Parts: sequence; structure tokens; C-alpha cells
Amino acid sequence: MKSQLAREWRLIRKEGWLLSITTWLPLVLFTIIWGIFSAGIARDLPIGVVDLDHSQVSRQLVRSYDANPTLAVSSVYTSVAEGSHALRGGEIYALVVIPTNLEQDTKLGKSPTATVFYNSQFVLIGKLVNSAVAQAHGTLNAQIDTLKNMASGSRVPLQALGQAVPVSNQITPLYNSNSHYGQFLVSATIPAIWQIAIVIATIIALSAEQRNAGINEWLGTEPLSNFAGKLIPYTLLFLVQGLIFLTALYGQLGWPMHGQWWILLLAQLLMVLACQGVACLFYLFTLDATKAMSLAAGFTAPAFAFVGVTFPATDMPGFALLWRALLPVTHYLDIQLHQVNHGVPALNAMPQMLCLVAFLLTLVLSAWRVGQLAKMEGGSL
Repeated sequence: MKSQLAREWRLIRKEGWLLSITTWLPLVLFTIIWGIFSAGIARDLPIGVVDLDHSQVSRQLVRSYDANPTLAVSSVYTSVAEGSHALRGGEIYALVVIPTNLEQDTKLGKSPTATVFYNSQFVLIGKLVNSAVAQAHGTLNAQIDTLKNMASGSRVPLQALGQAVPVSNQITPLYNSNSHYGQFLVSATIPAIWQIAIVIATIIALSAEQRNAGINEWLGTEPLSNFAGKLIPYTLLFLVQGLIFLTALYGQLGWPMHGQWWILLLAQLLMVLACQGVACLFYLFTLDATKAMSLAAGFTAPAFAFVGVTFPATDMPGFALLWRALLPVTHYLDIQLHQVNHGVPALNAMPQMLCLVAFLLTLVLSAWRVGQLAKMEGGSL
């Protein structure tokens, strides 16, 4: 085992990309992803306003937008054309057009409409802007109705407010009480990137054997033993990366962790083996690094879209569900999310664990393929 570890370490130092993927590159990518979402909550998104009324109520509405922590009124434009140009140019995320006679219509009870334009291609930003604008409108409506009720004879402010807003709501988010985007985006993005790194590193390591001395020379007289000895060092390296990932997020950063660590570590081990098995199939059945890399890219690159974090799996079509089931990271993330958020017992994690165990069939098929390659004559393999 020591000799195999030393041999693989020499290979890693020789292969620049292999050295990067197995040591510093995933950690740098993890850090970059965390840095992007470290703020956690979007604040002060710039919006523009076109005030066609210039009344006390319209100025109060603009102040309501600016008072919302999600929004920041960066510009007040004189015309809709000027505001539209800024929106198309990316200077602002949304444009609010306050209609003429807003104050007059409000006093007459005609329910005037303030129009909001935003770029729906920015799905998350559009959702935040829509929610914040609706909240600002609701706050202003409650204030106006409260003043009307007090003017009509309700001398007690709480009574006037109760008449303006007869039913209030309290929304309490579970498992992510601060609505921290990093806690669900980073914790899902990193395993998706990690899956890509494992598959690519395994393909590079296998292709290096064919490039250096040929498959037959590498497999020798003990093909299965040499095949296992090839994979085990990389399994250990990636397990160390996984442990660093878990320790950083749920230890150093202090993100909530309600489950058991041993379940997560076992799931990580099974995921690493599953990814290595898939990579071995891609390479050993093609014996071409370019084709294997192409298959790996097509298989793993869309993983984040199918894991069910940003888009619910229940609404995915059949093909997407099939692709989702074929990705090892999908089953690992199911275990991770249930452990981190819900702290479910080990028995409840068994279905996903068994799915990861089923991926070990790829290693069995790879071992069979290794045996077939070892029997072939010639040194061209």
C-alpha cells in the first residue's frame, strides 16, 4: 500500500492538472463560491422611479421603496423613456412608474396602480424586487387606511390599524431562519463541483497510465489489485476534501447542523466511490481520454440544475428525473440536506444510501473490464 501511495504521489506531481484537481483547485473553488454568497442576503438592489404625480403621497411611496432593506432608489427619472433606457442598460434592476393623479385617486378611493418593470431573466432578483415592492405598497396602504379610519372617528390608533389590516400574518421560515442564500446555494453548489472534480481526476489518472507505459504494463499480472491500488489513494484525497468542506461550513462558519456526522461521512465515501466508478466506465470502455472527458462533462456539468435545490424535483419532467437519479451527487445531497436541516435518524437515510450503494455496480463492471483488458495481447493498450 505504501509503495502504491508513493507511486501515485509521483504521478500526481508529474501531472499538473491532476495535482491541481486533487489538491488546491477544489479548495479554491469552494472558497470562491462561499465568497460569492457570503453576504447571505441581497440588500440595496438599485431601482429607478418615474414620478408622474409629484405629490405628497407619491413622495411617501418613493420613501417606502427606499426604506425597504432589499431596495435602494438610486435614481428618479423624468420620463419613462429615460428609465427604460437605464433598465435595459443594466443600471437598475427595476423601474417603478408612479401614475399621474396618484394622490387624487387615492383620496377618492379609486385604487391607482403603480407599474413595476423588471428583467425576469434575473429570476432571484426579480423575486426579491417583486416581494419588496409588494411589501412597500402594503405598508403604504395600511398607513393611508389607518389615517382614514382615524379621521372617520376611530380615535385609538390600534383600533384604526385593526380596521385597516383586519388580518395580519407572521411568516416563520424553517431550517433557514435568516433566509441566508449561502446556506442552501453554497451547500449544494460545492458538492456538484466536487462531483465534477472526482470524475475528471479519475479519468486523468487512468489516462496517464495508458500514456506513460500502456494499459497492459500497468495492469501486469495482478490487474484487479493494481486497479484497486490505483483508485484508493484518490479516494482518500477526496475524502479529505469532503471533510474540509463539512468542517468549514458546519464547523467554522457555524451553520446549523442537526444530524449525525458519521452518516454524512459514510455518504461522502459512497459518493466518492460512485463518482470514481462512473469515471472508470467512461474511460475503460472508450480508452480515449478525449471521449471520456466529453462524456464526463455532459454527465456531470448540468448536475446543479437537477439536484432539486433551486427547482423542485416534484415538478421536473420524466427525463429530468431520470438524469437526476443517475447522478451520485443527487442522492448525497438528499442525505446531507436531511441531516443538516432535519436531523433524521439513520434509518430514514437508508433509501438514499442504498442508491449510492447501487452505484458500486459501476466499479464491478470496471473491474470486469480491467480483467478483459489484461487478457488482451499486445502493448498498444
